[in-house]
Amino acid sequence: MIVILDFGSQYTQLIARRLRELEVFCEILPFSTPLAEIRRRNPTGLILSGGPSSVHAAKSPRPHGEILESGLPILGICYGMQLLVQMHGGKVAASKKREFGHARARLQGKDPLFAGLSRTLDVWMSHGDKALRLGNGFKVLAKTPSAPYAAIGDSKRKWYGVQFHPEVAHTPQGDKILRNFARRICGDKRRWNMKGFLDEAVRDIRRQVGDKKVLCALSGGVDSSVAAALIHKAIGKKLHCIFVDHGLLRRGDKERMNRIFKKGLGLNLKIDDASRIFLTRLKSVADPERKRKIIGRTFIEVFEKDAKRLGKIDFLAQGTLYPDVIESVSVHGPSVVIKSHHNVGGLPKRMRMKLVEPLRMLFKDEVRELGRELGLPEEVIGQHPFPGPGLAIRVLGSVTPEAVKTLQQADWIMQEELRNAGWYDKIWQAFAVLLPIKSVGVMGDARTYENAIALRMVGSRDGMTAHWIHLPYNLLGRISSRIVNEVRGVNRVVYDVNSKPPATIEWE
Repeated sequence: MIVILDFGSQYTQLIARRLRELEVFCEILPFSTPLAEIRRRNPTGLILSGGPSSVHAAKSPRPHGEILESGLPILGICYGMQLLVQMHGGKVAASKKREFGHARARLQGKDPLFAGLSRTLDVWMSHGDKALRLGNGFKVLAKTPSAPYAAIGDSKRKWYGVQFHPEVAHTPQGDKILRNFARRICGDKRRWNMKGFLDEAVRDIRRQVGDKKVLCALSGGVDSSVAAALIHKAIGKKLHCIFVDHGLLRRGDKERMNRIFKKGLGLNLKIDDASRIFLTRLKSVADPERKRKIIGRTFIEVFEKDAKRLGKIDFLAQGTLYPDVIESVSVHGPSVVIKSHHNVGGLPKRMRMKLVEPLRMLFKDEVRELGRELGLPEEVIGQHPFPGPGLAIRVLGSVTPEAVKTLQQADWIMQEELRNAGWYDKIWQAFAVLLPIKSVGVMGDARTYENAIALRMVGSRDGMTAHWIHLPYNLLGRISSRIVNEVRGVNRVVYDVNSKPPATIEWE
């Protein structure tokens, strides 16, 4: 495997994703991780990520010095390259001309890092500092008009640095550079794929659980569904799943749970209709954070009550993903809370269960791939993300049974039209939002004063960033016309054309 040390770059997760797409397993660790902890993973090489700091600043993040003397091959990217230069006799300083965006690099001679690549590379730069002088042993491997040290290398120590970002799509041959580092320089020959992961995960679950019982909060979303199917494959009927219907589901969600998981896969599944208590507690609550906390506390209460009926349970299953693990370890201290997370990780300690998290090393697209390997139907694997608090955070303002029903109908129409037009699978996430405003309209020569629905459709790879979808006007018009004609109480439909950032994907 390859260990990636994170120095705070917005692209660090992309490095990991690119390596895994190349069937090279990797793990992201904070830059301050001691060498002993890194050695425990038995890596074949290290990658030092980019970061927002300047290496010549007084409190800039630095790895333990012994890591750079470990004998492991190292690839420094942007800030990581500047670290290699600064810490080994070279000099880095603020550049008179900052470089952000496309650049063209020309290779200088031959090197294994660039084997099989053309002499001229289109690359993506994002830096305000640059190397002014190299330390002992480094040679220039590539230049751009404004960066004389666009890539450097010391083949004897197997240390390499690139000023550009090979992990982003704007560096078209970047995946070949990462493959060369992993395969040619680090000698990492093992192929990491989902079939191998599945076999290993089943063994790990059986070894961890033994003959004990596992409890799973099954939401029907991709993550919990794949986790439940994987654990069920490993231990069968010893897995007990609970689906809490909080009354904030999409139309048909509860029926689908019964059809696919209970009847289809044969899971031990209890479906608890707790919609009345959730909707009662949400009455007159408009603040989104209060909504999330009320739903979270109530979920725990209902879930705990159902769990007690099963007797002694030793393990709790969660669909924790790798981005959750990475983001829980802050590189530069605690980050600002944008939205409270709804994960079951908030269950009370008195339940005293050990966690089973079989997906904690996977990204979202890898989870979908694993689900297909497990034989889950595409209507589960290919579904759009749906938030834990459900439609409560898509009904802006107070949540009422009438508002939920209105939104369910509008959302169903939108989903149906997207599927009929072949657009559903082209979109990362699409949903309707019920706005807390009314506007004047005219229907059948009569004045109306009714609700507005906003449509939100975004494209993304992992939800970290997103762009709004340029849906064909005729399809948008069809969705709008059907919602206004078929959903009572709605006389206006609007389309959200904001990306993330600055907006979040969900409105609340």
